[in-house]
Amino acid sequence: MDRSRDGRPVYVPQQSTGASVNQLVLINRSKRPLLLLAGELVSGGKQDRVIGKDRIVPVGAPPLPLDVFCVEHGRWTGASQFAAANTIVHPSVREQAAVNQDQTEVWSAVRNGSTAKARAGSPAAPAPISTQSLEVAISGNGRTEAYEKIYDSRALGVSIDDFVAEVQRRFYRETSSLKGERVVGVIVAYGGEIAWSDIFASGDLFEHYWSKLLRSYSVEALARPVYREVASRDSAGEFLRHLNGRETQETEPGVYRWREIREGHLAQIELDALQPRLMTLHRILVRRTS
Repeated sequence: MDRSRDGRPVYVPQQSTGASVNQLVLINRSKRPLLLLAGELVSGGKQDRVIGKDRIVPVGAPPLPLDVFCVEHGRWTGASQFAAANTIVHPSVREQAAVNQDQTEVWSAVRNGSTAKARAGSPAAPAPISTQSLEVAISGNGRTEAYEKIYDSRALGVSIDDFVAEVQRRFYRETSSLKGERVVGVIVAYGGEIAWSDIFASGDLFEHYWSKLLRSYSVEALARPVYREVASRDSAGEFLRHLNGRETQETEPGVYRWREIREGHLAQIELDALQPRLMTLHRILVRRTS
């Protein structure tokens, strides 16, 4: 089960014949369009998968092939039904799925935690979550790996929940005084490096995803080397500029338009709703690590 914005269940069956690691068939059985974000986890079936691209699934649409990437290396057993995992994978995994579209690199990002490289000449403390502890956490047995164990396994030696709670406390402290304004997105920095942003069309849409996104950013932060630098507001503003580079588009007429622009180490992806009026629902900017 995945869920639409109005909370109604949406059944996500696996193909009954010719089952594939990288494709599901989705049926929207709710009464509202369904918004899917790249990086959302679909749990169950023969393997847990992560959605590869933002898209909108209209009401009454025929069964749609859905491109996905496996995040559970080694398992190919189980029932055909899926359940909403209430999880968005951390940015290194999202990057490999949404930008690089590479199954092998998705698995590598799950096992290694972060694909970001240590910065030359910048002293850093070791990452709180080591590659070794991640391997222990996700390996429930010798044959399979489970992404969600990253969040609840004691093998990590670090409490994701405590880290999330502290960031959430600071977030509310900084935003509680807003008058007549609402937060619609965030810019994420690790040390002095601006690395990622998620921006939505409205405060309601941002709040719908915020808790899942914060947990994903926290895993990434704890899997990267620790730097003492702090990113500046000017750096954040520069990061948000629209890119000028090679553009790729995909469109479902009357439903949505997906756009990607790449410029150097940056990638920008936007999802536009076309009905009832043109609106950019979600925009991500990524400083690519590979």
